[in-house]
Amino acid sequence: MNDRPSPFAHIPPVVKNLLIINIIFYIATLMFGGPMMTQVLGVHYFDGPDFRIWQVITYMFMHDYSSLFHILFNMFALYTFGSSIEYIMGSKRFLNFYLITGLGALALQLLVQSFEVYSITGSAVNNGSFMVDSLKRTISFNPDLISQEQASTLLGIYLTPMVGASGAIFGLLIAFGMLFPNAELFIMFIPVPVKAKYIIPVYVILELFLGVKQFSGDSVAHFAHLGGALFGFILVKMWHLKRHDNFYE
Repeated sequence: MNDRPSPFAHIPPVVKNLLIINIIFYIATLMFGGPMMTQVLGVHYFDGPDFRIWQVITYMFMHDYSSLFHILFNMFALYTFGSSIEYIMGSKRFLNFYLITGLGALALQLLVQSFEVYSITGSAVNNGSFMVDSLKRTISFNPDLISQEQASTLLGIYLTPMVGASGAIFGLLIAFGMLFPNAELFIMFIPVPVKAKYIIPVYVILELFLGVKQFSGDSVAHFAHLGGALFGFILVKMWHLKRHDNFYE
């Protein structure tokens, strides 16, 4: 008789199920075609031709099919930080926290995108000054009203779906930093452990910098990360969450 415990035995139930769902989505994406699955289940700009209401949830479980690192990093963070947080919050509240921060991440990303569209066209939705063809992935526009660079920006906003659990993961990072401020974390390229209360704010500031600068070739949705972090901070404060131990003190 095999009495060895399951490697998943000490993972709390919501974290365990979230890990399983994300892995299933990733395998399905590889099996049924990354571009097609991303197009259908990744979330598009709310005024885009490919936007569907279910995408506001399904995008959280999709990941970049061309980068194994994307899902590995997010799932490692979910396991590492999520397990401790679920033990404190309880399973039901933890699931709510995860989904709300994921939705908050999307809300801020869409808000920033709508501001970009408004700054180009004078409206957050298509006011007839351009036309997007999602099948040909082209845009028609009046060059007297919209420059080529602005048209490229609009095309990217309207046709590029967002995928990933990173927004919710940033919510977990913020919660972990608030609940376990003195936990020592090992960060890549830093030879000594750094306390959560120091490194996590630096990470958030870096995301803000990258989001504002918008470096060429950077396809990361930095404002979605910030949205998850913001909603995570609000929920921890609003729910008056505190630890009942001093393990990391």
